[in-house]
Amino acid sequence: MKTETVYKPTHGLTDRDLSYCPGCTHGIIHKLVGEVLVEKGLLDEAVGVASVGCSVLSYEFFNCDMHQAAHGRAPAVATGIKRVRPEHAVFTYQGDGDLASIGLSEVVHAAHRGENITVIFVNNAIYGMTGGQMAPTTLIDQKTTTSPLGRKKEGAGEPIRISEMLATIPGAAYLERVSVHDPKHIRKAKKAIEKAFDAQMNKQGFTLVEFISTCPINWGMNPKDSIDWSVEHMIPYYPLGVFKDKTKGDSDD
Repeated sequence: MKTETVYKPTHGLTDRDLSYCPGCTHGIIHKLVGEVLVEKGLLDEAVGVASVGCSVLSYEFFNCDMHQAAHGRAPAVATGIKRVRPEHAVFTYQGDGDLASIGLSEVVHAAHRGENITVIFVNNAIYGMTGGQMAPTTLIDQKTTTSPLGRKKEGAGEPIRISEMLATIPGAAYLERVSVHDPKHIRKAKKAIEKAFDAQMNKQGFTLVEFISTCPINWGMNPKDSIDWSVEHMIPYYPLGVFKDKTKGDSDD
């Protein structure tokens, strides 16, 4: 009997097995970015920049040219690549411990300059690779290895909302926060990636897609519970949606 192929992995990713922990949604996000690069015809012209943290592994998996950046410096490296090779689709792939902490000034200034790059920002509210420490995005009362009694507003302040902050910057062209906790939201997340790359290739400025993600191991949960926790606790504080879209003619007011 003749068999018919109904699904095959995207050519946007290499054949290497993903090495992320079970239940981590990095794999889903990788797949979506890879699919968009292929479907937009950008894969051969794409250049990705991996920073430090779990995101550093992305250079093993994206089937395009990849660079390694120092901790938090991916937007600066991407800026240099894009200015030298403006015809390429240049993106960074960064976690919250990287982007929202040591790399915060890099992403803020890249947005201020209106650099024509796309940032894929994975927010799981914790330092995943280095042992589960409190991150700038860790929620109030969330327990980590460095906040065993839970994060407290007194002393640690409120968690940073990156998309909302960058939305105040004139050079930012498109900012959206998405989630990949179910098929409906996975499809919406893919559309956000498509729009970000479209804006970049149309030379409209800085774009960022923020993903609400999970870290089952450091959260001390099984994969199913971590997905539920992200919906019940993270999304209320980090609401999904478009925070800026100058591609539609939105003003900066």
